[in-house]
Amino acid sequence: MTSQEEAQGSPPVRTVLIVDDTPQNLTILGELLCSSYLVKAANSGERALRIAQSENRPDLILLDVMMPGMDGYEVLRRLREDAATRNIPVIFITAMSASEDEERGLKLGAVDYITKPFSPAVVLARVRTQLELKDARDRLARENDWLEHEVARRMRENLLVQELSVRALACLAEARDNETGNHIVRTQLYVDVLARHLAGHDGFREALAGPRLDMVVKAAPLHDIGKVGIPDAILLKPGRLTAEEFEIMKTHPKIGAEAISRAMLQAVAGADPDTDELAHGAFAFLRVAQEISLGHQEKWDGSGYPAGLVGAAIPVSARLMALADVFDALISRRVYKPPMTLDEATKIILDGRGNHFDPAVVDAFVACRDSFAEIAARFPDAEEAA
Repeated sequence: MTSQEEAQGSPPVRTVLIVDDTPQNLTILGELLCSSYLVKAANSGERALRIAQSENRPDLILLDVMMPGMDGYEVLRRLREDAATRNIPVIFITAMSASEDEERGLKLGAVDYITKPFSPAVVLARVRTQLELKDARDRLARENDWLEHEVARRMRENLLVQELSVRALACLAEARDNETGNHIVRTQLYVDVLARHLAGHDGFREALAGPRLDMVVKAAPLHDIGKVGIPDAILLKPGRLTAEEFEIMKTHPKIGAEAISRAMLQAVAGADPDTDELAHGAFAFLRVAQEISLGHQEKWDGSGYPAGLVGAAIPVSARLMALADVFDALISRRVYKPPMTLDEATKIILDGRGNHFDPAVVDAFVACRDSFAEIAARFPDAEEAA
């Protein structure tokens, strides 16, 4: 296309490949089409494939059926096998008129048939129609590509908004407990390590299948959101809590779970989570967040709170969070204790195997301990970094 044509928005010149082993037919078709199209010719199936697979591929192929060596059926079969030529429309040109021959070509992917001897008006009409259809398909494919990219972009934006919203809520809870520092960052990464290690484990596969694994990781920062409901005098007390104060502190899992439950009622107002795809995804994520908030203080032997759940009754997400939360508390400085070393914290985690923690989760921690240590070193609290 010339620069003048581009400036005026003229349509590009289409390329038509004629394939026939008879020179007379190539001449007739070439002279008929050359005034409207850029015409290329091939006198064999092998040469036709080379031209079709070249950088400047034809927009349409007129393909003779009966040719020596490689016939038109074989040429069409090879065109359809190649992703680069699969979508080039092919019109068979043939002297055969039997319906089974036509049916065979159409099954292989031909878009039309032109019988010999040629009618110029029919040839021009069929060629024009198929090129217009190809233009429409190409335009639709471009629009679909754009639409897919746009949907993907908006999905990324929505996921980012969701992640930022979760992070903001977690930071709100953290702001009321200024001892936690990078706690939410570290614990989320610990949960990620444990979840990916256990994703293929028989007891964890279903709970971490598909999008659930990412939901568990993304919801992990909300585990302590219920602390926003704990009075400052208890939450910020510079020392150990009394028995009465600890009973109040023990309500934070339920406070967080109830807040998330209210969010589920309000976040997707008027939508049915069982039929609305967006609502279903939002509710699924919030249910995982609710599991983590409510269950991360439960213990494998039933001595945890708030429900005293035992063993596998504790959701997988909460079991992962329980170990991540305790490990981080052990290695972090508190007003009532110095940070423990990695070995000291590891010993306590191992001592909790089968009573505080799910044994399989402890085994995963042992296998991934180096990753835990690397995360702790990469995201220290401010005073530790200083």
